[in-house]
Amino acid sequence: MNDAQFQELKDLLASPKKIVVVPHRNPDGDAIGSTTALNGYLKQLGHNSIIISPNDFPKFLKWIPSSDEILIYENNKEQSDQLISHADLIFILDQNAFHRAGDMEEILSKTTTTYVMIDHHQQPDDFATYMYSDTSMSSTCEMVYHFIDRMQHTDYITPAMAASMYTGIITDTGNFKYRSTTSTTLRVAAALMDKGANAESINRNIYDVNSTSRLKLLGIALNNLTVLPEYRTAYITMSQKELDDNGFQKGDTEGFVNYGLSLEGIVFALIFIENAADDMVKISLRSKGDFDVNLLAREHFNGGGHINAAGGRSLVNLSQTEQKLISILPDYEKQLIETVI
Repeated sequence: MNDAQFQELKDLLASPKKIVVVPHRNPDGDAIGSTTALNGYLKQLGHNSIIISPNDFPKFLKWIPSSDEILIYENNKEQSDQLISHADLIFILDQNAFHRAGDMEEILSKTTTTYVMIDHHQQPDDFATYMYSDTSMSSTCEMVYHFIDRMQHTDYITPAMAASMYTGIITDTGNFKYRSTTSTTLRVAAALMDKGANAESINRNIYDVNSTSRLKLLGIALNNLTVLPEYRTAYITMSQKELDDNGFQKGDTEGFVNYGLSLEGIVFALIFIENAADDMVKISLRSKGDFDVNLLAREHFNGGGHINAAGGRSLVNLSQTEQKLISILPDYEKQLIETVI
């Protein structure tokens, strides 16, 4: 958005509105952090605002301020559809296409209202009246901070909002480890700490709350790790039976893909997780250097995301998905071998 559009939106937000805020399906720390922070800001402006999430989110994010107020679409479809249909404004956060909202896609695509998108993923769909899209940003939470700043309202940021935004920044940057971390990212994080975000407490709430099931599944994941040194690639497979036998809970496999990427010399890492309920295999892809997993996910695995982090899905079984990866790797061999890390 240019300055004129920011001012136009600021004028629009100057009077009370009915607003719905929507994260993507299977929301992560950035999605929950950005929506709760923005929702807190909108309520301070006097709006009747509510977050509607396509489905539930992991237990390790339940501590985030105001997350208990989020309406879960799959459990409250009729109420949610009414709220969406009568909204004056709908904010779409941490996603840039309606299909990323899962079962909410239908109601969102047919609702004629003013849409505002705040997102940092590549290749956004053209549906929003106001589109704040910046792929150089570390996270949508960093963008929400800049959005509030552009509205000249940083004095509205409460400790709770600061904690939400800080959460999204550290989860999407791997605690400031990924290349998406810039000096601006660090300045925003510092500003949020000045606003009351307790970095030590937030890190403890996210990273020091492992369940028994998560640790058991991590052992299985590492045991299932396959390394293909000739392609500088590592991948993990996890079957539905392995998940069920070890008491899988939502969020238990978060971050497992990064163990493959931590291996010396590895450029490309994936995890394939069987999801029998949705009859698909969920895929997370990570990379180092300039190897673009966004393009690979879009071309081969019905997904997308960022250059170094993307998601996807496969509609064939786990074994066939594994074989598909192996079959396409020769096409990327030269690029993988030449990637500088």
